[in-house]
Amino acid sequence: MVSLSVSQSRSEDAIWHSLKQAIAASSGFQRWLAERSLDYSTNDHLNMEQLVTCYLRETLATLAY
Repeated sequence: MVSLSVSQSRSEDAIWHSLKQAIAASSGFQRWLAERSLDYSTNDHLNMEQLVTCYLRETLATLAY
């Protein structure tokens, strides 16, 4: 099992946060939300992290197909 230092973990969290923000701002993500009639700013059941994760999974599955 690999042990991460606290600073390394924080650095990775910061990178993931920045990446989520960039993806959420992208036209592809915005189009994906619109196609599903979703809006993460008003959706109580899904937060941005869940939506970005779902978007990435669907996008990768489509590319792998």
